[in-house]
Amino acid sequence: MNFSTSPAIFRWKPATWLRVTGDDAANFLQGQFTNELRGVPAGGAVYGLWLTLKGKVLADSFVVRGGTGAGGSAAGGAEVFWVGSYFSPAAAIRERLEAYVIADDVVIEDLTTEWAGVTVWGAKVEAGAGDVVFPGRRSREACAEWMFPVARANEVSAALAGRVELDDEEMERRRIAAAVPAVPVDIGPGDLPGEGGLESIAISYTKGCYLGQEVMARLKAMGQVRRRLVRVAGSGSLPDALPAGLFTGDKRVGEVRSAVRTGGVGWSGLAMISLMQATGGGTYALAVAEEPTVRLIDEQ
Repeated sequence: MNFSTSPAIFRWKPATWLRVTGDDAANFLQGQFTNELRGVPAGGAVYGLWLTLKGKVLADSFVVRGGTGAGGSAAGGAEVFWVGSYFSPAAAIRERLEAYVIADDVVIEDLTTEWAGVTVWGAKVEAGAGDVVFPGRRSREACAEWMFPVARANEVSAALAGRVELDDEEMERRRIAAAVPAVPVDIGPGDLPGEGGLESIAISYTKGCYLGQEVMARLKAMGQVRRRLVRVAGSGSLPDALPAGLFTGDKRVGEVRSAVRTGGVGWSGLAMISLMQATGGGTYALAVAEEPTVRLIDEQ
């Protein structure tokens, strides 16, 4: 893994941290998750999505395959899989999984409140035997996510003493600058993976069946989606509320879904915009008949 040369950490609580065990756990998750889990080694992680039948984005997560130094094994030697998400609620993912456990030997435990995380840039993580470490998806720079039981928080803090700590606002700046969608804020149940630019990183088109797979295959055959999540920059104050509509004249062409202050004046954000409007360095207003104060950064 290539790390940023600037050591830094960010302390966080997962929105989801599930432990999935049972003799059928591997096959069950493979049939639900959008990305390929076969061949993932012990301690390896894969980022992907949990879709609805119509191929819309219900949630996202990492799936980490347990093993030595990565959460170990369950009682009796059964293999462990960890399902973790930055933003997608545990209830949404757990309910989605449990709805499809029929006769499978699968046990899903919600340990979200019992675990914590630290994102680490610029250094190797020296994790304990029961901790879970995997590559994160936070910013342009590579990072590692170090997950551990909350009972070990003081030990982890001691191991990371002296490092620069980033706050929520700085993390949001980094995420938006890297155009990493927060699910379900930027991409959610009304959106397709391709509209968030997730088709290449979160979708396998060769793994076989999973919930929503037929829709993904059709969309791939058809080509481009009609909307896209793009980076925008605004002058003046942050939008009063999100999502905030974007207008060209009296026509609504999209909406800002995430926004964070940048520099002394202004802000940056992620917006869902019609592809017909996301060209030519477009500018947009936050209301009908207002001056355009938002400009497109990413052309599609």
